[in-house]
Amino acid sequence: MEDAALLLVRRNLAVLAALAGLLASGAWGGPAAAEPPLEGPLAGNFILLDDPVPAPQIAVQDRFGKQRKLAGFKGDVVLVNFWATWCAPCVYEMPSLDRLQADLGGEGLTVMAVSVDRQGLSLVEGFYRDYRLNHLDIFLDPAGDLAQAMDVRGLPSSYLLDKQGRVVGALQGSLEWDSPEAKKLIGYYLDQGAARAGGVEKASLRP
Repeated sequence: MEDAALLLVRRNLAVLAALAGLLASGAWGGPAAAEPPLEGPLAGNFILLDDPVPAPQIAVQDRFGKQRKLAGFKGDVVLVNFWATWCAPCVYEMPSLDRLQADLGGEGLTVMAVSVDRQGLSLVEGFYRDYRLNHLDIFLDPAGDLAQAMDVRGLPSSYLLDKQGRVVGALQGSLEWDSPEAKKLIGYYLDQGAARAGGVEKASLRP
């Protein structure tokens, strides 16, 4: 089952990458989706999957040596970001990921910054201290097992998971993740499955 899910992730991302090029060039004449919102730097760069697929369940290691799988974060919206200390665009965007976690962590968002540095924990801890990253947890994938399963082809790469643990979209390259546009997109998924609020029933992904 997991192999089939991984094939779907890879196929859909490849197809949608081509579609994003058509959208950016204006060659696609179909109607634009009203939501989820893709505005500003997300437009033409963040690739939405038409059919979200379950994320692969390959463990990474946290700072305490515990094995953690994406399934353990179900119920939260999860932004999985693959990065490395030697990657200049990663270094650029990491503070914005830290601020995003600080801003929306209490509302049901988990920013899962997954380092692929082969040197492991000591290097990443030093990086966190140097850049004063106080809100992000540390996750390690030195062998690149999860990165390979999610078909990461460059750094940084980010994948957004909904509350059901499904990959809903991806972005390759750096982004100011605490920008209003990024928060608006993430807020769309934070609202999914919410209970009635103020007498208005919000949309739910749950069956």
